[in-house]
Amino acid sequence: MPNIKSAKKRVKVTQAKTLQNKMVKSALKTVIKSAEIALEQNTENKAELVNTAIKKIDMAVTKGILHKNCAARKKSSLARKLNASA
Repeated sequence: MPNIKSAKKRVKVTQAKTLQNKMVKSALKTVIKSAEIALEQNTENKAELVNTAIKKIDMAVTKGILHKNCAARKKSSLARKLNASA
């Protein structure tokens, strides 16, 4: 446990940021999973769900939660699956 005031603040700030990042990452995983399920079941709104997932992936990159290459890989995977199901 830190004794210095600034170190105590850093602990609190880090905990808050960790929670925020965890929320964004969890929401991202949920959106990607729902898009993949829509692609597997060939629903009519699969393109819309894929576009939403791609937008969320890009937002995660801007927030620093995902690396840009990881995001590119996820986006290309979704696009490939969408084109294959069309």
